[in-house]
Amino acid sequence: MSEDALWPRAATWLQSDSANADISVFGVPAHKTSISKTGAHKAPAAIRKALLRYSTYNTTRRVDIATLKVKDHGDVKSPDSLEGEQRTSTLASAASATAALTIALGGDNSITFAVARGVFGADLSNAGLITLDAHHDLRDGISNGSPVRRLIEAGLNPKRIVQIGIADFSNSAAYAQRAQDLGIHVVPRSELRKRSIESIWAEAISIVGAGGAGIHVDFDMDVCDRSIVPACPAAAPGGISADEIRQFAFLAGSSEEVVSVDITEIDVAKDSSDERTVRLAALVVLEVAAGLSTRI
Repeated sequence: MSEDALWPRAATWLQSDSANADISVFGVPAHKTSISKTGAHKAPAAIRKALLRYSTYNTTRRVDIATLKVKDHGDVKSPDSLEGEQRTSTLASAASATAALTIALGGDNSITFAVARGVFGADLSNAGLITLDAHHDLRDGISNGSPVRRLIEAGLNPKRIVQIGIADFSNSAAYAQRAQDLGIHVVPRSELRKRSIESIWAEAISIVGAGGAGIHVDFDMDVCDRSIVPACPAAAPGGISADEIRQFAFLAGSSEEVVSVDITEIDVAKDSSDERTVRLAALVVLEVAAGLSTRI
């Protein structure tokens, strides 16, 4: 790629490695407990590489994220075990200790458990969780289908969980009932066709932020329409659009209560030749950063 000093690449910004960072970034290449075989462990590197495609300037918001200090902590080594989850939690705790916002690059959706546990530690019971996901992730066992259930069992109050984008025919009646019985607030995909993204987000923040310890946001990319995320095996036709997830990402970054996010469920090997899934994930990173730049 040709270089232009007046067109700085976002990948260069990510490599700035600032000591006192506004944003901490790290990768969690988890994939071995996935319900279906996946190459999600290759996604952290692919997302970083995709940032070469983009600049640091958000025209709509008129903000340049190049003004933000960022530190990339690298990837967690072998995150697919209980010991690996502990390494993930330890890094999440350290990365979030001084930064205003922490971004974890998955990996499959199992990482949400270890990342949120590490960020909040003993204060998990006062934290909140917002998921952008087609699925409830309340399955039994340990997999990419169980992180929400595991966080609840670890102490997260289910009444401070909002799940946005839950899709039809992507969950069982039993798990839908489990979400209801736990008191989780569910915003189905269909509701996004009737209400503004801003109103849904404001409602979510008011519900999950009540504990005062901060909010973690899980961006499971399979919430999107399958045509735009071919690398997400569980994505279905009719999911949210690229523009919608980017709007949610900006709102997450701009919300004072949000202290960490993750981006998950991209099987790099299944992406299209134009790498549209990975590129969208990179844009989610940039939108989150743009949102943060409006509040610090």
